[in-house]
Amino acid sequence: MTEMVEPNQRIFVSYIDKSREYYLAQGYGNPYRWAYHQDSPFVRLKKPLAEARVGLVTTASLVQDAADRGPFSVPSVVYAAPVDPAPERLYTEHRFWDKEATHTNDVDSFVPIHRLQEAAASKRIGSLSPRFYGIPTVYSQRQTNQADAPELLRLCREDGVDAAILVAL
Repeated sequence: MTEMVEPNQRIFVSYIDKSREYYLAQGYGNPYRWAYHQDSPFVRLKKPLAEARVGLVTTASLVQDAADRGPFSVPSVVYAAPVDPAPERLYTEHRFWDKEATHTNDVDSFVPIHRLQEAAASKRIGSLSPRFYGIPTVYSQRQTNQADAPELLRLCREDGVDAAILVAL
């Protein structure tokens, strides 16, 4: 016999509920509100991908000279850095991911610059932007919408980016 579940009752762990509980337990007065955009910023490409310039966006930070300062001392700023030469490493310890199950020692696993360079060489994409971009993971929709996203857009437009790939940690 199967168990009856009320329509508004979840039988799985709800990330939304857990996030709300976490933020309330941290002392935030308002429960977390998930970002919602009625008008999506996504649009169809105006040219074939084989002619498009592709940009790469990460939530990793540039390597810090004093990376041992702790996870919350990393500057939360939007940045652009050259793809050539590709970075040998990026700072990811301030991001939250399962550090026991995997690692970020292989930069190509989360910032695939070399794979995109190969895609450009084989004409699968038109070109790779001369820079890759970093955007901080902050828990402020206001900062993301009003400051970080417009700055990222400005950098992408400056480099003539037609399409962007976001690889978040």
